[in-house]
Amino acid sequence: MSAVQASPAASGPAGSIPVDLVRALQHALYRAAKADPGRRFHALHDKIMRSDVLWRAWVAVRRNNGAPGIDKMTLAQVEEYGITRLLGELASELRERRYRPMPARRVLIPKPGTDETRPLSIPTGTA
Repeated sequence: MSAVQASPAASGPAGSIPVDLVRALQHALYRAAKADPGRRFHALHDKIMRSDVLWRAWVAVRRNNGAPGIDKMTLAQVEEYGITRLLGELASELRERRYRPMPARRVLIPKPGTDETRPLSIPTGTA
């Protein structure tokens, strides 16, 4: 069964073409995890390199005004480099299993109302 068939949450009105294939994938994985809490997902590599999944990730980062990672690359620099180019290169590296993420930048952020801090890791998008 495909992710689209398994996910009514991701489809449009009854009998129509699905609206959001990434949402269908997310929902199918969610349902599989809920149905079997002990299940381990070992074969997700092919899912993360999908162009629609990578675009969804970029949109989320852009919408959230993502901070530069350890590479100090800003959103403006990514856009200047070319989003399609960057995502294409990333997909290629993932497909060829050459992708190696850079270390995350770790910062301590204050907890509201206390003198305590908590760690926050900011990953980078390039290898």
